[in-house]
Amino acid sequence: MANVTFSSPELKKDITVYATAGDCHTLLAVAKANKIPVEFECENGECGSCAVEVIVLTNKQPMGMHLTEKEKTVLKLAGKITKAQIEEAELKDIPPPWRLACQYIVRDEEIVVKF
Repeated sequence: MANVTFSSPELKKDITVYATAGDCHTLLAVAKANKIPVEFECENGECGSCAVEVIVLTNKQPMGMHLTEKEKTVLKLAGKITKAQIEEAELKDIPPPWRLACQYIVRDEEIVVKF
């Protein structure tokens, strides 16, 4: 199980939900299932409206989830990640802090999602 804590000024308080790791649901799908108001438009990684900051809470090395080509392009154009962070994600399997909620697959780790 993965603990996902959503944090936003739009929420009265942080909300922690449990997600089944590896079930292929995106972070956006987890948010929608739990009525968390993460903004989104296209749901396919092209608009960038669902960009979120993901912070891993465990002491283990974060589980890198590959960035889709759409995600790399959109986040880089939005100034959320750098070319160096993309290379680090690809070569060292270290995920960047900003992801698209519609592309990010929840892993077996505790995370805070800021939006």
